[in-house]
Amino acid sequence: MKWGVLQFPGSCDERDALNACEVSGAQARLVWHESRDLDGLDGVVVPGGFSYGDYLRAGAIARFSPAMEAVAELAAGGGPVLGICNGFQVLCEAGLLPGALLRNVELRFICRQVDLLGAGSSSPYLEGIAPGERLSIPAKHGEGRYYAPEETLDGLEATGQIAFRYATGHNSNGSVRDVAGVTNKAGNVLGLMPHPEHAVDPLTGSTDGRRIFEAMARFAA
Repeated sequence: MKWGVLQFPGSCDERDALNACEVSGAQARLVWHESRDLDGLDGVVVPGGFSYGDYLRAGAIARFSPAMEAVAELAAGGGPVLGICNGFQVLCEAGLLPGALLRNVELRFICRQVDLLGAGSSSPYLEGIAPGERLSIPAKHGEGRYYAPEETLDGLEATGQIAFRYATGHNSNGSVRDVAGVTNKAGNVLGLMPHPEHAVDPLTGSTDGRRIFEAMARFAA
């Protein structure tokens, strides 16, 4: 299993994503934002940070990078793609995931440990994470409030595209219906705001994030 981790100007979590892939049993390498070279890669992680300084709005410029053109082709071919925090924002801006990420409801940057619940997604990406299963994952973002129109949300519920919800009392950004992560219709593209790559080592207090990377590897295999 070989993963590529994108690196934009302003990325700050790409090394942690590399480590998470590796401790979950995969190989990984960085892919610079100007490169379309995904040869030999089974999947891609779009990591957290502040791509292009979050100018215009988070993810709005990164979605036009050559690397994202290659990611869109990989996703269209069924390859697994994981977007974390800023990566989730980039995937939404690129139209690879539905909805948008808005400023947190209190207009403040949030950095705290949150509990997520498996939402019973039909995606094979999340096989092994049961509906209602609780994962402890850190979150850190200023624009993490998930939004989509009601009819879109109803469609996501019906097709099993909601991957994670915030547990009661843990939705501090104001996301609609407590949505913390979603997939595309095919189930091979996943985006979430909390950072599973920061929860793969016992020293951090939680290894729950490793579950997501391991599920990704099983999906790709």
